[in-house]
Amino acid sequence: VLLAAAVCTKAGKAIVSRQFVEMTRTRIEGLLAAFPKLMNTGKQHTFVETESVRYVYQPMEKLYMVLITTKNSNILEDLETLRLFSRVIPEYCRALEENEISEHCFDLIFAFDEIVALGYRENVNLAQIRTFTEMDSHEEKVFRAVRETQEREAKAEMRRKAKELQQARRDAERHGKKVPGFGGFGSSAVSGGTTAAMITETIIESEKPKVAPAPARPSGPSKALKLGAKGKEVDNFVDKLKSEGENIMTSVGKRSAEAAKVLAPPVNMESVHMKIEEKISLTCGRDGGLQNMELHGMIMLHISDEKFAQIRLHVENEDKRGVQLQTHPNVDKKLFTTESQIGLKNPEKSFPINSDVGVLKWRLQTTEESFIPLTINCWPSESGNSCDVNIEYELQEESLELNDVIITIPLPSGVGTPVIGEIDGEYRHDSRRNLLEWCLPVIDAKNKSGSLEFSIAGQPNDFFPVQVAFVSKKNYCNIQVTKVTQVDGNSPVRFSTETTFLVDKYEIL
Repeated sequence: VLLAAAVCTKAGKAIVSRQFVEMTRTRIEGLLAAFPKLMNTGKQHTFVETESVRYVYQPMEKLYMVLITTKNSNILEDLETLRLFSRVIPEYCRALEENEISEHCFDLIFAFDEIVALGYRENVNLAQIRTFTEMDSHEEKVFRAVRETQEREAKAEMRRKAKELQQARRDAERHGKKVPGFGGFGSSAVSGGTTAAMITETIIESEKPKVAPAPARPSGPSKALKLGAKGKEVDNFVDKLKSEGENIMTSVGKRSAEAAKVLAPPVNMESVHMKIEEKISLTCGRDGGLQNMELHGMIMLHISDEKFAQIRLHVENEDKRGVQLQTHPNVDKKLFTTESQIGLKNPEKSFPINSDVGVLKWRLQTTEESFIPLTINCWPSESGNSCDVNIEYELQEESLELNDVIITIPLPSGVGTPVIGEIDGEYRHDSRRNLLEWCLPVIDAKNKSGSLEFSIAGQPNDFFPVQVAFVSKKNYCNIQVTKVTQVDGNSPVRFSTETTFLVDKYEIL
């Protein structure tokens, strides 16, 4: 029998726990607090036993998914249940962190109740759990539809009355009569007319399409002023960062924002700082075969202290793919060819101060399939009126670590929501743009492959082109700056490096 399912920290603090039998809070907290002390780190077990209970667990980054069962419970079935629990959590939580779990605790508890009832496993899969927790109520839809109809009718009646009031006011003014008070809105002619005008103008104004108002000068202290002040503080903070030499990304695009989040510049920017940036443009066929892959890379040098202006960069090039290298015209090409060092042709001259200078760039163009960093295999197959789509990824270049990977699959319009079967990672359905976004936080050697299955009405051609976006802190071509030395005396210089590998275009047609 399953006693409880809990998500706890590595110290044994319960974040969310669902008990399937009568248990007190102190009892469950005591069991979870004792759990980390019982684990033997030297062994690769997924369970640990005490005299009374058995813990079946699975690590999830900094947390544990723990099932507390009786000792005579079927451990094979419990492991299967544990796997399902672990796959439910990413459905509701974008990140496996304590705050995110706490925020979605009730969603998780409702999902846990679908998996286990009274201590026994229900025969359900992930797609069924999602369907059960998102079930619509027909009565609620009818009630909402009725209420919306009533609101629309009330607004139409209000507009009609407003027009009548306005017409009556105009007629009265035209004939020089006193404007009637319109019962209840004011006894005097002036107040009645004014109020009627205010009401009609307000109603008619509300019907006009709302345009973003031009910023007006505030006449007095208000909340808007406070918000404006906060905005100013942020701007000042950004300006201060820029003045200190920090690289602030200002592009508004979604991918750029994500890139900025993941690839933030190093905190300790040394006086000699290098940016190594690569961009890939790749087009593949859906049946395999690389149509074209082009990669451009560059080393940008930024020196902020004059005393380090006369330096040489020691470059280590371990690339075996036939990359074409090109140095800046002012860089000594012979020195680079013979000793793999980047230095100026005239050793007495200095590199520019406080500006980014491109000193080395490289290019790789190929149609060799083995060079594809991340392969995407998309198999749509028709079954009756719908189409079953199986899509999988595999990291070919195991030295890479890709962050914030988004695989975008187009969907046919007007056919509803896709039914997700198996999935590694998370998904987002953009119904407005008819896209399914498969989101994976990290793809590396430990998590090199994964798959997604879904079904939706459509034809196989509807699900192409598949597009991929990612950012990485490791570059594709193994070109690195290992050492920086001064021209005079050959003494080593401290330096910092910032590496980015971005996607320009990555399509499976």
